[in-house]
Amino acid sequence: MWSIIQDLEEFNMAGTVAELAYMFGELSDDTGTSVGYMWDKWSRNRQGWMEEKKELRNYVFQTDTRTTGVASWKNSTSMPKICQIRDNLHSNYISAIFPNDNWLKWEAYDSAASSKDVREQITAYMRHKMTQSDLRTEVSKLIYDYIDFGNCFAEPEWDYGMAGMDKNGHAHQSYVGPRLARISPMDIVFNPLAPDFESAPRIVRYVKTIGELTLLARTDEMWAEALAKTLEMRAGAGSYSVDDYHKALGFQVDGFGDMKEYYDTEYVEILRFLGDFYDKEAGTVEIAKEIIVIDRSFTVSVRDIPSPVGSGNVSHAGWRLRPDNLYAMGPLDNLVGMQYRIDHLQNLKADAMDLLVHPPLAVQGDVEAFVWEPEAVISIIGEGSVTELTKSAQGVGVADNEITMLEARMEEYAGAPKEAMGVRTPGEKTLGEVNQLANAAGRIFQEKVINFELFLEKLLKGLLAEACIHEGGTEVPLMDADLGFVDFTMITNSSLIQNGTLRPVGARHFGQTAKLVTDLTTVLNGPMGQMIMPHLSGKAAAAMITDVFELGRYDLMRPNVAVHEQAETQSVMNATQETNMVEQGTPGVAE
Repeated sequence: MWSIIQDLEEFNMAGTVAELAYMFGELSDDTGTSVGYMWDKWSRNRQGWMEEKKELRNYVFQTDTRTTGVASWKNSTSMPKICQIRDNLHSNYISAIFPNDNWLKWEAYDSAASSKDVREQITAYMRHKMTQSDLRTEVSKLIYDYIDFGNCFAEPEWDYGMAGMDKNGHAHQSYVGPRLARISPMDIVFNPLAPDFESAPRIVRYVKTIGELTLLARTDEMWAEALAKTLEMRAGAGSYSVDDYHKALGFQVDGFGDMKEYYDTEYVEILRFLGDFYDKEAGTVEIAKEIIVIDRSFTVSVRDIPSPVGSGNVSHAGWRLRPDNLYAMGPLDNLVGMQYRIDHLQNLKADAMDLLVHPPLAVQGDVEAFVWEPEAVISIIGEGSVTELTKSAQGVGVADNEITMLEARMEEYAGAPKEAMGVRTPGEKTLGEVNQLANAAGRIFQEKVINFELFLEKLLKGLLAEACIHEGGTEVPLMDADLGFVDFTMITNSSLIQNGTLRPVGARHFGQTAKLVTDLTTVLNGPMGQMIMPHLSGKAAAAMITDVFELGRYDLMRPNVAVHEQAETQSVMNATQETNMVEQGTPGVAE
């Protein structure tokens, strides 16, 4: 620090503000500060969007339903309609994506990759790892982002696990394998005017503790250097005031009151830039780079994006896409105004009921002080009197009707009407009307589910790619169709390197196939069925049913197995009958 002060004095820059600015200048670099200012710029560009999301989340997560307005008797209750719609959408989305345990399917691109062994090994491995890494929970969080923010972000990564010792001194290691990593919409920025997300440079923000950096530094030289600079920065920055930081630095770290507060904590902000980077100093464009920056000041690493699937592995899904703006809208965004209207009407009703039960009083003349309550005693002196000012509750029914209408519209606009969610009030609508609404809403619902499934498909592709690179060998359970029990098989990266891809096959797939079977059954049971029955292949129908309902694992369908088993059964029955007749001495038997 003394040498810094000496330098400042030589350049006539003495003063705490100049000292602080100089210190940051010495420890920072052009690339690091460029990424830091880029984050700050893109973050400011989305402030309007973030304020809208804050207002929405206040409605979703409010818990105080007894607040009052200026007047002490005025009701100010908020009805949790938006929250209910949110929960409805989430439960139906996740049920659609995970309708059963067989939601994952291998799609081969050539004959070698389509073999039964390849299909079973890859699906068994991924299902095993997805269960161990609790993928369903991460997908559940992403669906909430899909609903709350209208945007969800995630990337596949390889979890190397953490080795440790249990209380008995035995070595153990946590989960090792591919893992789906959610990125909070609050922790990623990008150019919203880019033609698409894949081509848009983006910056992901992480916050780690000094302790976490210390663990990373033990195995990676890059993080060792980052830790050294981090500790140097904090050692020199602790003696400056808040005002010094405000004057010396042109940015603020998100989530902290000011820069001094940030440097006084044990937290370290890490920015990860992904994309094409323009180097102002060199006047060149670096293609597909990953740049790690700490404290928005100094660069830890610059390298090619280490991604087997491109785009830095980060994938994005938007609920309601907008032209020329990558920040999509969510299903709840248009409902805040109607939520306010419902709350307003509900509180007017409550006010009207309060006035009806406890009407205003007209007090004339001399009346002793009293409390207006049941069985109250009012002492009237002389010509005094107390009279209720009668109120009518006639408008309450009108308010109820409007609230019901608003709630139905909110559900419809969010793509979650009761008919589509499988709910119908008896006598509310005819069966035909319900089916029509369900079909229309179902198409909207299905389109949103398909959009999310395509997003999940990219991530599954990345997870499999990570396994192909890092998997050294692990045992996974595998159902043996011939023996009828679960066996264990060893999977290595060579088992996973195949020409194909993984796809989520949720309710869309199962709904389509189930409808196919239902329609076919209807045709076969009608007059048309009698005409085509002589031309229908039973073996082909059995193969279709096996494929549709994935019955292959149970070995239920075999060519003409029923005929052979029936013949076998009949043979046993005949032998048993003949034995019984011999034992009973029936004439003519076995003579």
